[in-house]
Amino acid sequence: MQNTLGIKFNFQSLLRFAFPSMTMMVFLSLYTIVDGMFVSRYAGTTALSAVNMIFPAYTVGMAVALMIAAGGCAIVAKKLGEGKTMEARQDLSFFVLVEAVLGIVCAVCGYLFIDPIVTFLGASPAQYELCRTYGVLMMAFAPTFYLQTAFQSFFVAAGRPGLGLGVTVAAGLTNVALDYLFIVVMKMGIAGAALGTGLGTCIPAAAGLIFFTFSKTNPLRFTRPHYDFRMLASACGNGASEMVTNLANSITTFLYNLAFLNSFGEDGVAAITIVLYFQFVFSAIFFGFSSGVAPIFSYKYGAGDKGQLKVIFRLSMLLILIFSVLSWAVSDLSIAEVLKLFTPAGTSVYDITIAGFPVYAAGFLLMGVSIFASAMFTAFSNGVVSAVISFVRTFIFLAGSIILLPQFFGSDGLWMAAPAAELAGLLVSVFFLFRMRRKYGY
Repeated sequence: MQNTLGIKFNFQSLLRFAFPSMTMMVFLSLYTIVDGMFVSRYAGTTALSAVNMIFPAYTVGMAVALMIAAGGCAIVAKKLGEGKTMEARQDLSFFVLVEAVLGIVCAVCGYLFIDPIVTFLGASPAQYELCRTYGVLMMAFAPTFYLQTAFQSFFVAAGRPGLGLGVTVAAGLTNVALDYLFIVVMKMGIAGAALGTGLGTCIPAAAGLIFFTFSKTNPLRFTRPHYDFRMLASACGNGASEMVTNLANSITTFLYNLAFLNSFGEDGVAAITIVLYFQFVFSAIFFGFSSGVAPIFSYKYGAGDKGQLKVIFRLSMLLILIFSVLSWAVSDLSIAEVLKLFTPAGTSVYDITIAGFPVYAAGFLLMGVSIFASAMFTAFSNGVVSAVISFVRTFIFLAGSIILLPQFFGSDGLWMAAPAAELAGLLVSVFFLFRMRRKYGY
C-alpha cells in the first residue's frame, strides 16, 4: 500500500491533508479552554490562576515528549520516502517505547517532588494547595500524555491524519463530559479538572497502541524495536526546537505569572491565563498546519522531489498569511463575549483582560511564519536552525520583553511583550528561510 505522502500536492490536497492536524490541535486547545471555563465558573478565578501557576511544571515534561515525537517523526517519514519501510517500523517502535518509559519517570518525579515544585513556582498562599492537587494528578497521567503526543505525530507519518483527528475529538468530548461530571455534579473542583483531562488522554494513547499493533495494510506499524540510541540522540537534536518552544513557554508563563501577580494580584494571573487560552487556540492553527505538512516536507526531501518542495512551500506561505489575518480578526471580534464564559462583565478579571487584550492580540498576525519555519527545518532534519528560531522567538525575545518593557511602559508593557517578541521572531525566521532556500530546494 502506497503512503499518501507520495501523491502530488496542490492547494486543495495540501489543505485537505493538513486540515485534520489543524483541527486536532485546535480541538486540543479548545478542550483545555473548556477545562478553564469549568474551573473558573465552578471553582473560582483563584483556582483558574492556580492552574496557570502550576502549568510550567508539567509542560517541562511535555517538552521532552514533543522533542522525541517531532524529531522521531521526521526520521520515520524520511525513511518511508527513501523506501526503507522496515527501518521506519523499527524506529517507530523504539520511539514509542522511549516515550512510555519517560512518561512513567515523569509521573514518579511529579509525585515525589510536588511540594518543592509548587514553592519554586511562586504560588501564593491562596494558590498553594490548589496547585499541589492539580499538579500531582496531571503528572500522574504523564505516560498517556506522552503516548498521545507521540501518536499525534506518527498518525500523520503513517498517512492517517484523519485517525489522529478522530481520536482527539473523542478524547476532547470525553474530557468535557468528565469535567461536567467531576466539577459540576460531584463538586470535585480543580481535582475534577485534572482527572477529566488525564482520563481523556487515555483514548488517543490506547488508539495509537491498537492501530500500530494490529494494522496489516499500513506500511507503518509496530515491530521489534531496534535500540539505536545514536538515532535517538539525532531525533532529540532534530526535535530540539519543539522542546525549546515548550521549555520557553514554561519559563515565559512563569515570568508572566510573577509579573501579573505583582501588578494585579491573583486576578491578574487569572486574566493572563484567559489570554493565553486565546493564544493556545490561534497558535494551534499554525502548529497544526505545520505539523500536518512537516512529514510531507520530510518525505519529498527524502525522495529528492524538489519540484514538489517548491510548490508545497509557496502554498504553505500563502495559507499561513490567510490564517494570520483570520486569527487576528476572529480574536478581536470574539473576545468580549467569550470572556464572559470565564467571568462576568464588570469583574476585576474581566476589566484587566479586556483592557490589555487588543495589544496582545497583534501578535496573532505575526506568529505563523515563525512556527511554520521552525517545523519545516525540523522536517529537513536541521534541528539547529529550527531550535534557533524557536529559542529566540519564545524565550530570548519574549522573556526579554516581559522583563524590559514594563520598565518603560508600566503594566502596559506586559501586554506589549508578545507582539514585540513575535515581530522580532518573524525577522529571524525570514532571514533563515531566505538563506536556506537553495540548500533544501524549496
